[in-house]
Amino acid sequence: MEDIAQHIEALIFASEQGIRMEEILYCLQAAFEHDFNADEINGHIDAIRAKYGESQYAIEVVKINNGYQFLTKKKFHPVISLLQLQRSKKKLSQAALETLAIIAYKQPVTKLDVEQIRGVNCDYSIQKLLEKELIAITGKAESVGKPILYGTSSLFMDYFGINNITELPQLKEFTESSSTIGEATE
Repeated sequence: MEDIAQHIEALIFASEQGIRMEEILYCLQAAFEHDFNADEINGHIDAIRAKYGESQYAIEVVKINNGYQFLTKKKFHPVISLLQLQRSKKKLSQAALETLAIIAYKQPVTKLDVEQIRGVNCDYSIQKLLEKELIAITGKAESVGKPILYGTSSLFMDYFGINNITELPQLKEFTESSSTIGEATE
């Protein structure tokens, strides 16, 4: 069992999204029929993170959304952005981005709430966001008709590189700098 770190590394690599500690423990315990503890696994993860933290590697292990994932290092983002730009044929429309922002900041929220904020019908945008798994149905409201409540998904958090919703930029960060036009004169 001396190659446990390699098994953990393989699990992180093979996972499409961040893999949580509980999932790593379950897989290892099932594979080796041995009880592992979180501290032991954390030690191996720290060793893997140190290994990929060296400058010879273009990737690193990052903790996102309470899970571990291999990502490219920040210094390679410009070249990766060019690749993604070239490959991105289906981007989110402006309407979908606006709908996603409203859901992210107001969640849980109903379609009617989103439509009242945007002032237009949001059926198509919500459907596309559900298809792309950026939002999810979180339940039903207690109001008349029990409308569906929407919130962001874990894929949303992975995509934006955040652990939880509180890490989103605060709305006041956008309004303060954009509330003036031109240069200030005294």
